[in-house]
Amino acid sequence: MTTLIEPAAMPLAHNRLQSVADALNGVLADSFALYLKTKNFHWHVSGPHFRDYHLLLDAQATQILAITDLVAERVRKLGGTTLRSIGDIARRQTIIDNDAERVTAADMLAELREDNLKLVAALRDLKDLADAARDNATSGLVDGWTDEAEQRAWFLLEASRGA
Repeated sequence: MTTLIEPAAMPLAHNRLQSVADALNGVLADSFALYLKTKNFHWHVSGPHFRDYHLLLDAQATQILAITDLVAERVRKLGGTTLRSIGDIARRQTIIDNDAERVTAADMLAELREDNLKLVAALRDLKDLADAARDNATSGLVDGWTDEAEQRAWFLLEASRGA
């Protein structure tokens, strides 16, 4: 008969999984920050390419928001506690808010591109932690999230060439 091993019986594995859960919460905080910044720019973009940028940013915001529940549920599956408030997000986010009254479309695209690349770097670090913890499920999920963030950065780069 197989019995489950309590986390206390495997402190090294438990510590590694806790590190994965902590990193997931960081990615979750940055995802919410990036979502809100992308929506902010979606709402405030203007200029000759308004329609294209407005639609692009809306689609990207939707994609970012879609992963938040998956990230949070993964934290819980690892036995962790996920984010509880806007304040919790603010304490953990590394993506900087933009509260400027006026931002040019070109600056919006460039800033969002850099933010998506910052998220890619965090996801790669998360992947390393998950692999070290032998957390195949998180590692596999991170691959898709990384690809999506890289694609967003690429689209923003290509769209900005004419900005």
